[in-house]
Amino acid sequence: MQLTPHLTLKEVAGYIDAEYAGDPGMAISGINEIHRVEKGDITFVDHPKYYNKALDSAATTIIINKKMASPNGKALIFSDDPFRDFVSLIKRFSPFKAADAMISPTAKIGEGTVIQPGAFIGNHVTIGDHCLIHANVTINDHTVIGHHVIIHSGAVLGADAFYFNVVLRITISWNPVGTWRLVMMWRSVPTPPSTGGYLALRPLVPAPSWITL
Repeated sequence: MQLTPHLTLKEVAGYIDAEYAGDPGMAISGINEIHRVEKGDITFVDHPKYYNKALDSAATTIIINKKMASPNGKALIFSDDPFRDFVSLIKRFSPFKAADAMISPTAKIGEGTVIQPGAFIGNHVTIGDHCLIHANVTINDHTVIGHHVIIHSGAVLGADAFYFNVVLRITISWNPVGTWRLVMMWRSVPTPPSTGGYLALRPLVPAPSWITL
């Protein structure tokens, strides 16, 4: 999620009432999860196992639950619960907006795309060209669908994610920041008889390393 206008380190730390290390005027231009950060983004880390990954990432600012000197060119915001404060920033700058239509007027629908009756298309959704969205599909806010994608009835895209807090040993539902993207083309293929003959989905292009098929 991009922040327009950009904020400063001092401003963001003030929103969550936290101490910080770094240039108070350092610009923060976006909020993102660790696997999607870019220069100028703020992210969070709350477990020692991932400290180095966060500190070595492209993120400019990290909310962290350990006091330390800020790395060169970066800033740190110290929090007793980084995840809580990260989510509070998301809610501040990307608040939930209730829908007022089955297909939001802010949605962008590509050429040749067919949306069957009963499908819900949320705010600021983008759907590519020549897609087929079947009845009773739900595509929530800010989701991006690529070209030539078929989505079958009952699918829900862009809903809350779940974050497992290893300290509290609990699973927390939260609204992921930024955009949920579906950009791959899939085909149905028969599975071996031992599986009961159900259909499986296989990608038409190689899947990214973080997708398990």
